[in-house]
Amino acid sequence: MALRARALYDFRSENPGEISLREHEVLSLCSEQDIEGWLEGVNSRGDRGLFPASYVQVIRAPAAEPPPPARYANLPAGSFEPLPPPAAFKLATQQAPPAAAPEPFSLPPAARYPLPLAPYGGSYEPSQGSDDDWDDDWDESSTVADEPGVLGSTYPNYKVAGSQASGRYCLSTGSELSLSSRSDHLAGHLHLPGSSTKSSATVSRNLNRFSTFVKSGGEAFVLGEASGFVKDGDKLCVVLGPRGPEWQENPYPFQCSIEDPTKQTKFKGMKSYIAYKLVPSHTGQQVHRRYKHFDWLYGRLAEKFPVISVPHLPEKQATGRFEEDFISKRRKGLAWWMDHMCSHPVLAQCDAFQHFLTCPSTDEKAWKQGKRKAEKDEMVGANFFLTISVPTSTGTDLDLQEVESQVDGFKAFTKKMDESTLQLNHTANEFARKQVTGFKKEYQKVGHSFKCLSQAFELDQQAFSAGLNQAIAFTAEAYYAIGDLFADQPRQDLDAVMDLLVLYQGHLANFPDIIHVQKVQLFCFVLYTGALTKVKESKRHVEEGKMELQKAEGIQERCNIISFVTLAEINHFHKIRVRDFKSQMQHFLQQQILFFQKVTQKLEEALYKYDSV
Repeated sequence: MALRARALYDFRSENPGEISLREHEVLSLCSEQDIEGWLEGVNSRGDRGLFPASYVQVIRAPAAEPPPPARYANLPAGSFEPLPPPAAFKLATQQAPPAAAPEPFSLPPAARYPLPLAPYGGSYEPSQGSDDDWDDDWDESSTVADEPGVLGSTYPNYKVAGSQASGRYCLSTGSELSLSSRSDHLAGHLHLPGSSTKSSATVSRNLNRFSTFVKSGGEAFVLGEASGFVKDGDKLCVVLGPRGPEWQENPYPFQCSIEDPTKQTKFKGMKSYIAYKLVPSHTGQQVHRRYKHFDWLYGRLAEKFPVISVPHLPEKQATGRFEEDFISKRRKGLAWWMDHMCSHPVLAQCDAFQHFLTCPSTDEKAWKQGKRKAEKDEMVGANFFLTISVPTSTGTDLDLQEVESQVDGFKAFTKKMDESTLQLNHTANEFARKQVTGFKKEYQKVGHSFKCLSQAFELDQQAFSAGLNQAIAFTAEAYYAIGDLFADQPRQDLDAVMDLLVLYQGHLANFPDIIHVQKVQLFCFVLYTGALTKVKESKRHVEEGKMELQKAEGIQERCNIISFVTLAEINHFHKIRVRDFKSQMQHFLQQQILFFQKVTQKLEEALYKYDSV
């Protein structure tokens, strides 16, 4: 039976590839699998295209009536079990119509990005197929290509903990709860006991199993429940620098360029994708990677490093993936992403990242072996903290109150920076739009007016006026050229600024989760040591007090590790931020100076024409 859906609200298409909907209209669905919040189907007018999944309700087939018991009375119990209907596997949020029409995405016509930013909380699950290859499969056992035009996905499902990411969230506590990518923020807080007079010296588990602190592995580590074998080569060192805790620098720093995006095909042209050439400086060997490879790497790193800000990848879009402007913009975004990856002392040395950079593009077997090794890495979540080595000499323990003060200060800083980057991005985007359209048009209107004046003067056939006519005509051409300079200028300066702001908005979206892990481990320590004080006050529990003292010291040591890591990541963020914004502001002002020099040159050339009149 064909899949159908009923429109809950009116929707007006704004871009190629979309179709309009009318409320109560019945549509035919090409697939029930949404593409980052969009479905493909055919409306009642026969138009085929994309529309928001939240604007429709899938029409379910009525469940079949159970058979009369008498007919199968002679069959032994448990002979067969009816299969659940397909609807049982779908998200509950797709079955219930929303209370009010959601706001449609307001996006520019040239670049549609239907994927909204995910909430701060929630576990990361790699997207259900990248926009480069919706129905491609990682598993080499797949030998049959999907039919073209069917926007499906067979990306492998694995749960990882992280911060912001695309796709759905899958949170597990024994039973599984799936949330759509537009779910509300679920990051919880530590539930402290209701009475502070209890004498028990134990730290209870967090009642909110969806808390970032739980999902990141912070709780298990602080309570001493994380265990694993850490090789010496896997140790990640935090050192005390002039600004406090810092990641130990990479002894072999390198950079990696991303160049020459090219369109390639496979399955005899049935599938197309864009491949990017990567050239790491420490190997000099070029490799080619698709966006889905970047997407896979991001998922692994977001899982492995719960308190490190893994930079976000450029956003996806369902249509226009092979347009030149989109490919160019994505390449620039990937270049920024790669720069931040190579600049991070921990991320740059990660085995998964090195495999991504160095595995030959033509060696499919080696790629899959390295991929599976990365996915089987045990040093993730709580075990990640086991790999951390911090200074242990006398006097190096951090004052937790001082740590809390620094973290609170950074929290206020990120909030203000987030607001200012959003404002600057909006202002720069609006100013660039005016330059491309408004300013160009106005300058060319002035040029056209000068040209009309010159043409009027040419009606006078006197020889002594010929020089003036030519000078005015040249002035008109100068203003036409200045209009073109304005239209081209955002590519030289403002676009680069906006690319940087988008990258840092991703970082700023990561830090609420990182700060949450730090804050809650402080609560754990305060709760435990407070209860320990009650025990030590009782003379009847001297031995118990000794045992609890050892536990408290262990918790303090592990809290100290989390504090070192958090402050090291904060310091790294500030260091890279100063480097990036210094470089980008210098580039912006240099390009502005060059721009106005070109404008001045055009005006001076026009001025000189009048000297010979």
